[in-house]
Amino acid sequence: MAGKTLCEKIIENHVKHPVKPGDIVVVNVDLCLIQDGTGPHTIRQLMNMGKLRAANPERTVIFLDHAAPSSRRELSNDHITLRKFAINTGALIADVGEGICHQIINERFTRPGDILIGADSHSCTGGALGAFATGMGSTDVAVAIATGKTWLMVPESYRINLQGNFPQGVFAKDVILHLIGQIGADGATYKALEFTGDTVPLLDVEERFTITNMAVEAGAKCGIFPSDQRTEEFLSIKGRKLDFQSLKADDNACYEKTITVNISNLEPTVSVPHSVDNTYPVSEVAGEKIHQVVIGTCTNGNLSDLSIVAKILRGRKCHPEVRLIISPASRQVYLNALRSGYIETIVEAGGVILNPGCGPCAGVHLGVLGDGEACLSTQNRNFKGRMGNPESLIFLASPATAAATALRGKITDPREYLS
Repeated sequence: MAGKTLCEKIIENHVKHPVKPGDIVVVNVDLCLIQDGTGPHTIRQLMNMGKLRAANPERTVIFLDHAAPSSRRELSNDHITLRKFAINTGALIADVGEGICHQIINERFTRPGDILIGADSHSCTGGALGAFATGMGSTDVAVAIATGKTWLMVPESYRINLQGNFPQGVFAKDVILHLIGQIGADGATYKALEFTGDTVPLLDVEERFTITNMAVEAGAKCGIFPSDQRTEEFLSIKGRKLDFQSLKADDNACYEKTITVNISNLEPTVSVPHSVDNTYPVSEVAGEKIHQVVIGTCTNGNLSDLSIVAKILRGRKCHPEVRLIISPASRQVYLNALRSGYIETIVEAGGVILNPGCGPCAGVHLGVLGDGEACLSTQNRNFKGRMGNPESLIFLASPATAAATALRGKITDPREYLS
């Protein structure tokens, strides 16, 4: 008899009976996430249904991270709505400056084996900790908050077999950009991407965050890693060792397909406008003029990301025609980067540090591009208008490629600074 994928195991544990891909199930939800972009609509839906309550308030978390601090009165009023909901229901709130929802939810709350749903498409980041984590629409999340349950279809799974060691200048962001370029922006629609292979034990949880965060950019329902020694190390550092449990797919699990990525053969990778799957080795796009570099966001705003940036920038100055913007993913990351000297190095090089949040990536405020300008960013999307101006261009790359580009004013191979 065929074994079970990791996603199937997690869902079965919640419904208490066997499941197979294509089954429609109702599951108990362990963790709900809303943020200040989609959250106000979620709460309005609860009001319309007459269910302004949270079934599990201690596992319902509200984040003020997109317009943080607010730049307009309408957004400030939305913040008031969210704060009142938290007070009235007992739901938890991470206010302005605490950090990005996908970072904080995983630093503090997500557990291996959880079912996490969020009113934000990049809620799939939680799969880095061995959770079934997925984004849903505001109405579905509203119902889950009020009842503690949601419905979903058990997804087919793709086995993403990661093999080999990382060459110089290649990072987790290059892996996921390469994969999305290989399978396409809709190549895994409503599939679970389960990451396996010899490379997996080499990836720390922060690197896994980068990969699972962008699973949705291939259309996937979720991206998920096994919960292993790396997971236990991360949770222990966060003071959450008791949240750990070891989880993995059965050795004979049945997958719809297997895709192997030989990391040893990868180069630094860049996604060019206006689609995430429009990817090229950096050598093929090097020299493209860049006006702004953004490093951070929920995809690459961790301490390890800022460490690489500081290593490349140390003792150097940004190109005079480039604006370098840095946004740590959380207050804790910001503080650790300060203590490590990374922030000082970045500022001395000419970088500007924003408070932890989503500002430039979401195009809500801060870092909006001018007409005809090009930005190279470590964020997860480069759709037309994503950063607030449809007359601009967005390229995606790793923090290393971004830092090297900030020094040259054009897309640059980071290996020139890491050899």
